[in-house]
Amino acid sequence: MKYISFTDEPGIAPDEFFMREAFKEAEKALEFDEVPIGAVIVHNGRIIGRGHNLTEQLNDVTAHAEMQAFTAAANYTGGKYLKDCTLYVTIEPCVMCAGASYWTQISKIVFAAHDEKRGFTRIKQRIIHPRTELTSGIMADKAAQLMKEFFLAKRNKS
Repeated sequence: MKYISFTDEPGIAPDEFFMREAFKEAEKALEFDEVPIGAVIVHNGRIIGRGHNLTEQLNDVTAHAEMQAFTAAANYTGGKYLKDCTLYVTIEPCVMCAGASYWTQISKIVFAAHDEKRGFTRIKQRIIHPRTELTSGIMADKAAQLMKEFFLAKRNKS
């Protein structure tokens, strides 16, 4: 993997750059007719974990994009803690994925669009690690549109 230099990418902020990478993962999920959610984990300007939804492919309700990315990042680092890392994900993590982020002690979570039905921020109790920073809204319109189109297509097939 290579380090990213943002001096080579004028006009693009790091959060947007890495969110675009998460969208590439969401597109992979879409190719497999999975809910199009993608995630990447970044450490010091380097992507160390990638994931996209694989719940249908693996017949596993826990195979969310974030979980795939956590596993890949832990394998890369050789440890379970991701204290100096940032998770970029196209949709707000669910309660399960937010709980897993707690145990990784990830430093920051950046998500594009809120998930009004299953997102963890609707829960009154803070379930992410107390030191985890949270940012939302990066490319939110694109994420919401991708989800809307996916579920509309699903409804039209049935």
